[in-house]
Amino acid sequence: MGGQAKGKKKNKPKRKENRPDRGDLGFVNLTPQERMKVRMHEKAKKKTAEKYSVQQLLEKTEECMDSFDFEMAGLFCQRALDVESTNLQALDMLGHISSELGDTQKAKGAFLRAVELSPDVGHSKYMYLGQIHTGQESVDYYTRGIQVLQSALEKQETTALAGAAAPPDENSELPTAKDVSVAYCSIAEIYLTDLCMEEGAADKCREFIERALQYHHDNPEALQLMASYLFSTERNQEGKEYLLKSVQMWLPALKQSAASSATEEDVQNDVPPYESRITTSKLLIESEEYEMAVDVLEGLLEEDDEVVQVWYLSGWVCYLQWEKAKEQQEREGREVTEEEKEEWKALTEAARSYLTNAKKLYGKLRCDDQPVLEHVEQLLGELGGEMEGEEGDPALDEDYEPCSDEDEAAAPMEH
Repeated sequence: MGGQAKGKKKNKPKRKENRPDRGDLGFVNLTPQERMKVRMHEKAKKKTAEKYSVQQLLEKTEECMDSFDFEMAGLFCQRALDVESTNLQALDMLGHISSELGDTQKAKGAFLRAVELSPDVGHSKYMYLGQIHTGQESVDYYTRGIQVLQSALEKQETTALAGAAAPPDENSELPTAKDVSVAYCSIAEIYLTDLCMEEGAADKCREFIERALQYHHDNPEALQLMASYLFSTERNQEGKEYLLKSVQMWLPALKQSAASSATEEDVQNDVPPYESRITTSKLLIESEEYEMAVDVLEGLLEEDDEVVQVWYLSGWVCYLQWEKAKEQQEREGREVTEEEKEEWKALTEAARSYLTNAKKLYGKLRCDDQPVLEHVEQLLGELGGEMEGEEGDPALDEDYEPCSDEDEAAAPMEH
């Protein structure tokens, strides 16, 4: 019996010593269910590593991203990182996927890990960190990204002058001068918004816009930012010139592409982002370029018809066109023609329809932008109320409690 007791005592420490090998030191504090989960995860990792290479997993990730199945893409990407935790391409992909899924913290963690592993190569991680952060932190990330971009561009130029071909690298990013321009635009926009109250913010804003235009003088985003800056400093005529130049860079080609049902990649690449085009429409309305504003807003509705701001602005611009036509007729001091009556009727009905949709969508999405709602209701009151029988439109829930919706929240146009 004594021999058996000794044998048992000997076995106990051995089992204890082996426990940490199953996982980290906290394994002993896990519940049985959590332990089982850890064991299954480790088993799945081992099986994945035996069955698929990291490159195969990343190819699967890319396929899912291309088909907008970001949840499945995230699973494949995480498997790749389980096998090779320092893979920069996988970290970059995970950051993008997490951003698409709205998991800002996970995206931030992936990009910061990539920065830690490769601080001087690859600019996109800094651009995404700039987007995730605000204020001075955002400026700092964009600035670091620009430094990486400029360094890469200098290497490209040196290689080209030497007449040598760059070594092929599947994971390398090929930076362009336009990338630098876009990054400078991002910094300028921060000084136009988040840091607008900082000392010297206006001068810094202009400085970064000018740098953006130095790298890409036809960048529509940079031209529009210059227009916004000039409008904010009450140099409206000069601002209008920059605005029209910006819009002419992409709107005619976009309209032509839409008319022919084509999706030319070059056209899409030159079109500013959705939110930027909402700003375009506001600036065009402010400049009284109503027809051009209508073209921009129609394009936005084609892309996404569930944005309250776009419906609201579409109704607002129709209302302003109607008012302008009336004012012109009154200035001329003549009778209203039948043709004008028809035109005015069409404008007011279009305005009512757009504003009705804006109000109903506001209720459906439970937005929190009271000034826009108040202006919509004011305009509908002047135009004769909501349109009836709008098929397929969501009914407004009068008893809802608005919740914050940052994507929709924006101040109404001055009126």
